[in-house]
Amino acid sequence: METEIQRQTVECCIVGGGPAGMMAGFLLARQGVEVLVLEKHADFLRDFRGDTVHPSTIEVLDELGLSEEFLRIPHTRMTEVAMETPTGRVTFADFTKASRRFGYVAFMPQWDFLNFLAAKAGELPSFRLSRSTEATGLLWDGAQVSGVQVQSPEGKMEVHARLVLAADGRNSVLRQDAGLKVAAKSPPVDVLWFRLSRRPDESVPFFIKDGDRVAVCINRGEYWQVAWVIPHLGFEAVKERGLEVFRCEVAESLPPLADRLGEVDSWDDLKLLMVRIDRLEQWYRPGLLFIGDAAHAMSPAGGVGINLAIQDGVAAANLLGPAFRSGGPTVEDLRRVQRRREVPARAVQAFQARILRDLYPRPDAREMKPQADATALPVRLVSRVPPLRHLIGRFIGRGIRPEHPLAS
Repeated sequence: METEIQRQTVECCIVGGGPAGMMAGFLLARQGVEVLVLEKHADFLRDFRGDTVHPSTIEVLDELGLSEEFLRIPHTRMTEVAMETPTGRVTFADFTKASRRFGYVAFMPQWDFLNFLAAKAGELPSFRLSRSTEATGLLWDGAQVSGVQVQSPEGKMEVHARLVLAADGRNSVLRQDAGLKVAAKSPPVDVLWFRLSRRPDESVPFFIKDGDRVAVCINRGEYWQVAWVIPHLGFEAVKERGLEVFRCEVAESLPPLADRLGEVDSWDDLKLLMVRIDRLEQWYRPGLLFIGDAAHAMSPAGGVGINLAIQDGVAAANLLGPAFRSGGPTVEDLRRVQRRREVPARAVQAFQARILRDLYPRPDAREMKPQADATALPVRLVSRVPPLRHLIGRFIGRGIRPEHPLAS
């Protein structure tokens, strides 16, 4: 005898408790919309996620009256992106003019950011967060999406909603079910993340380019979070050369950290990020809207993915919140969200796929040997035209069309 499937109904079901989903859920609940956020994990504790909080995001929190409390959470700050290149040190982006009050990028574990949003949203009577609850497919009423199928600790469930907001990331399980077309760009790189201990007051350039070798070093206080950039689909070639060769290559490009590469003592200490750049041609179906990485998967270049997702969440809440008070969002309401957020997403992806391409290893750079003449064109331009640093900092730090939450 089959177990009876539980059913529940809400106004808005948000699939995914990441930055886009949590921000949209919080802001919709502030407007009195009944929100249920489904998060498939039991907590937010996953390492090497997007941890950069840009000026645009801090400004949103400030407009909500939350910035001072938020910034009391331990974090580090970066006012510029400094790069070590074969021709010397170059400041590629300067954030000091990206915001009147918040001229920096804050580095904070994403779980701290999400826990903060979840706590604030949880104070609202119309907000619920259901953990260890995974959406496995869509429910349909003809051509209209009417909810999602769910697997929870209690068993299978159905959640019916006026609107399903799909914010379940770059590996969205709802994309294929929705039958929406994906436009993909060829990603130039993948990333290997790992940790190395950090000594007090130790300083290392944020971005190091050593010929065809590229590394990013993020100051986490007690440790360095290192991103080692490899050609796309190149991890197997790295492993074939062996762990000792890998450590030697990193040591050659990061001499200040060479004495602790032994802390990477197995491939398990490396986390592979398979980079993908794509976007849905259409972000919606009747009753369904995709936002964040589920709508437009980003490269980690510039750390802009989390902030673009948050801007999507703000825009979705601004445009759809009032619609719930007049019968629920229509297809035209959903189309308005895509029209507003598609231009910023396209611009960022073009920046990542074209302008930043020369900063990273070439797909055919199999030997990964330094090249003396490999200083990229964007770096040469910035070094010769200093005002570009502020323009790039503003583009990365605020993006195109920064969003502002509706007044409560």
